[in-house]
Amino acid sequence: MNKNSIIGLLLIFAIMIGYTVMMSPSKEELEARKRTQDSIAAIQRAVSDSVRVQQAQREELKNSVAEMPSPAQDIDSGALVAARNSVFGPFAVSASGVDKEFIVETDLLKLTVSNKGGRISKVELKEYKTFDGKPAILFVPDSSMFELAFFTDVRPITTGDLYFLPSWTDQRFQGQDELRISGNDSLQFAMRLFAGSSDSIALPDSYIEYLYTVKGDNYMVDFEVNFVNMEGIIAPNTKELNINWNARLLRQEKNLENEKLNTTIHFRHSDGEVDYLSERKDDSKNINTRVKWVSFKQQFFSASLIAGELFQNAELSKVREPEKEMKYLEQMQAVLSLPFNPMVDKSLGMSFYFGPNKYNLMRKYKLDLERQIPLGWSFFLMQWINRFAVIPVFNFLEGFNLNYGIIILILTILLKIVLFPIAYKTYMSSAKMRLLKPEVDEINAKYPKKEDAMKKQQATMTLYKKAGVNPMSGCVPMLLQFPILLAMFRFFPASIELRQESFLWAHDLSSYDSILDLPFTIPFYGDHVSLFTLLMTISTIIYTKINNDMMSTGNQMPGMKTMMYLMPVMFLGFFNSYSSGLSYYYLLANLMTFAQMYVIRRFVNEDKLHAQIQENKKKPVKKSNFQKRLEEMAKNQGKK
Repeated sequence: MNKNSIIGLLLIFAIMIGYTVMMSPSKEELEARKRTQDSIAAIQRAVSDSVRVQQAQREELKNSVAEMPSPAQDIDSGALVAARNSVFGPFAVSASGVDKEFIVETDLLKLTVSNKGGRISKVELKEYKTFDGKPAILFVPDSSMFELAFFTDVRPITTGDLYFLPSWTDQRFQGQDELRISGNDSLQFAMRLFAGSSDSIALPDSYIEYLYTVKGDNYMVDFEVNFVNMEGIIAPNTKELNINWNARLLRQEKNLENEKLNTTIHFRHSDGEVDYLSERKDDSKNINTRVKWVSFKQQFFSASLIAGELFQNAELSKVREPEKEMKYLEQMQAVLSLPFNPMVDKSLGMSFYFGPNKYNLMRKYKLDLERQIPLGWSFFLMQWINRFAVIPVFNFLEGFNLNYGIIILILTILLKIVLFPIAYKTYMSSAKMRLLKPEVDEINAKYPKKEDAMKKQQATMTLYKKAGVNPMSGCVPMLLQFPILLAMFRFFPASIELRQESFLWAHDLSSYDSILDLPFTIPFYGDHVSLFTLLMTISTIIYTKINNDMMSTGNQMPGMKTMMYLMPVMFLGFFNSYSSGLSYYYLLANLMTFAQMYVIRRFVNEDKLHAQIQENKKKPVKKSNFQKRLEEMAKNQGKK
């Protein structure tokens, strides 16, 4: 590395350090920010303390009831009845029971419905497995909760503490604990929470019903809450019901850290805008406007709750699991409010989506659920390329039952064919600039002084104008290709189609490929060696070398030239733990670029191109209005 290169690198690092120092907040700003954070933390602690106190009170009441002697013992049970009536009021009859589970199974889902809380307590996606071959389970009973919260008189009631009774709406499955359907078939299964005092002899005719409707070939589960003869039980001044939904999401993928970075809560506003909580840190958000759905989204799967109409508001929060936790991803919590008048409303309609984050599948529901898939929604070109070009072609090629490595190969070839005119134009621009390099060097030698910089620039531009060369023509094609590169960067890691699909030495194209597991961790690199990433980096360095030779930049901007070689090495650490399908695509793109350059060189006669440039220089150049104004300004400056 020569002296100029070292100076160039030092200047680049100095600029970066200077920028960091300039953008760093002042002492006053840091203190103000700390005061704000302390205030927020104090409020959050107060809220958490309040929730803990309420939970402790509820647990104390439940424990007091549980510790009461049972009627089976030869002890008076009057105290037990009174305690239950005091705690659970009109729902005391449902305060005790024996835990029991019911299985509702389709071609796609295996749902566990618990009689305690009447909720779906476990969800298994039958067509998918975890990275280590186990069933793909979104959440389990011990780490999830779903309940309604409301008031009777002055007594708060949460359905998660109460026992429901099953009702076999579909008579085909009467009395069965396991219900199975397939294909286009459907079934309904209900859980009913009865109201009545603890000393009721017969079951009352007042209850809250959870009615689940499932189809054999659908990931959507209809969920209807029906209120039967509840007018005198739920407080008449009730304006809304709260839904408390919590889940501690289970790990599914090999790359745990990457899966955590793609796990968060998404939600859709009433106007159709989809938003989400931070993926990289603990986050919470109080939404005081109406919401259509809330989704606990993982890298490739989602559990979504969708309102029939709209939720009034939502309180959402997520907490990341400790780094050492290897089983769970994050803890999700949603508190949703539904407008409700007990004197008028008899039913609340909702639905669950338990399924894969697959674009075409989610889009069929017309609920914008597909907006959870990171296809570059914030940049219209990126999402258009993925939605209207890449995904349709990818799905078309899937229909031939090809290996996904071959599909990526064909997709890359098609993209390169489409982009060939841009590549050709870029090459021609580089060739013309290279042929004019000796004349540009003569101009530089003619105007070596700094004060002659304007004259040197004008002479250079005049040369380009006479030769019919646009120095920016090589940059514009590169800018046109950039959105496609970004679209691919988004598409491959988010594509569930690549999940657990093998190709060559890669066992899972949606995750990293490892040909060597290291006994230690290298900072900014990892504890394994990804061969696709390594080959991609080597091919990028070779491409950079060939491109620099074609441009023949010599000693101009040596620092930038060195940085162009350092960039692939820096990306080596980033892509080492990323989708091997993406690294494979970039490797193919580089190899095909080499092939395109070879073909173009074979068909482009640079001697004829140079002769054409010389002929262009002999032709009179028509000055543009802009150039005329520049020359006139220069003359006026000279007169002064």
